Amino acid sequence: MTDWLSNPFDTGPDDDKLREECGIFGVVGVSSAANFTALGLHALQHRGQEAGGIVVHDPDQGFNSVRRFGYVRDNFTSQDVMDTLPGPIGIGHVRYSTSGSKGATAIRDVQPFFGEFAMGGAAIAHNGNITNADALRRELIERGSIFQSSSDSECIIHLMARSLQRNIPERMKDALRRVEGAFSVIAMTRTKLIGVRDPLGVRPLVIGQVGDGWCLASETCALDIIGATFLREVEPGEMVVITEDKVTSHRPFEPARPRFCIFEHVYFSRPDSILGGRSVYETREAIGRELAKESPVEADVVCPVPDSGTPAAIGYSLESGIPYAMGIIRNQYVGRTFIEPSESIRNMGVRLKLNVNRALIRGKRVILVDDSVVRGTTSRKIKEMILDAGAAEVHFRIASPPTAWPCFYGVDTPQREKLLAATMTEDEMRDHLQVDSLRFISLDGLYRAVGEARGRDPDAPQYCDACFSGDYPVVPADQLERGFAMKAAE
Repeated sequence: MTDWLSNPFDTGPDDDKLREECGIFGVVGVSSAANFTALGLHALQHRGQEAGGIVVHDPDQGFNSVRRFGYVRDNFTSQDVMDTLPGPIGIGHVRYSTSGSKGATAIRDVQPFFGEFAMGGAAIAHNGNITNADALRRELIERGSIFQSSSDSECIIHLMARSLQRNIPERMKDALRRVEGAFSVIAMTRTKLIGVRDPLGVRPLVIGQVGDGWCLASETCALDIIGATFLREVEPGEMVVITEDKVTSHRPFEPARPRFCIFEHVYFSRPDSILGGRSVYETREAIGRELAKESPVEADVVCPVPDSGTPAAIGYSLESGIPYAMGIIRNQYVGRTFIEPSESIRNMGVRLKLNVNRALIRGKRVILVDDSVVRGTTSRKIKEMILDAGAAEVHFRIASPPTAWPCFYGVDTPQREKLLAATMTEDEMRDHLQVDSLRFISLDGLYRAVGEARGRDPDAPQYCDACFSGDYPVVPADQLERGFAMKAAE
């Protein structure tokens, strides 16, 4: 996905958001795996809009793949394309680049990746980020491996190729034991679908049943679109090997305390998905309620910054008793502008996607609820739009703690010095955004909202919250080598 600030033809306001990692999907035991996979990837499009790919296997035609830039709907709905992808087993991937080249991505970086081994072919799709990929790549190249992409995920294929194990699942175990960081992986052979989560379970992965077949996906919303039944989550540190008639579970890693990404609850996952047995929508509403308890303010109306701020805004309204209103309307149909990219057009990026409902805003004290503030660029523009519409006051309430540290586990985060919260206090951010007040939910409050009644226990955190706390559960070895300074021990 292109950053619209650097490309004036890309007009989205979401440059001020953390970019979702990737979405992965796989299915076995169905009549047309490619069609099911395309539908699953469409439901996961929010996790990556840069490119997508599908690999399938057919007993008569062998392995086939299609990889394309752009949206699933534009690349995997043509009958001519889908006819090239026959077979009962397949996997797919939608991507926003978190490792390797960005902005000018080559088609060779688009997953799934495929390898031909002595015992047959295998393809993998990876969601997450390998934090020791630089060291692994150097080692593999020195031993003769020839890389085809700039992606960290390709290391897994090369490690599998060098394993001495006699089948693909065992080779995957060997490979993933060498990998550090965050990974949810879906792989396929000619007859098997394989799903693996890293020992900390940082990124999500779920199992579903569709008819007589089985599927794996990043989120339950991808099961819903194909009419699959949600069975359970793949557990942290678990590998499941699925054939057409059974699912077997393996534990290839040493046990570890789970550290699921808490930002999945805040922003990444779709609100109609289920995480940890709980509706994402209900969790976000609870975050809004907690935010209202922690940071009340006298106002006339609560408005979400669409769409990700909506459930939290509803929760804030319900808890505070202040009326909820759609004070900002999102234009769902904006593409790239055909207008000459003058300076004035570049500054219209937010207005092309978001428009203020003036009749509801004029003269009102407005609470704007958003999921996060990263660089603050979009927040300032939205504030200006609200004031231009005649608002009497503007109060920001943010449904996550200040984002002060970059993520190295599969999320594209700006460098730390570009994160507003890394260089400013909350009051300084308020002055920078020029709003009447600015408050973030506390980290304890966020933990309470996601179901940890006592808040965050610093001695035993249940989630990865490194982007807020600087507490990295896996040492980001590659980043340290490049000069990144971790938070000093307290």
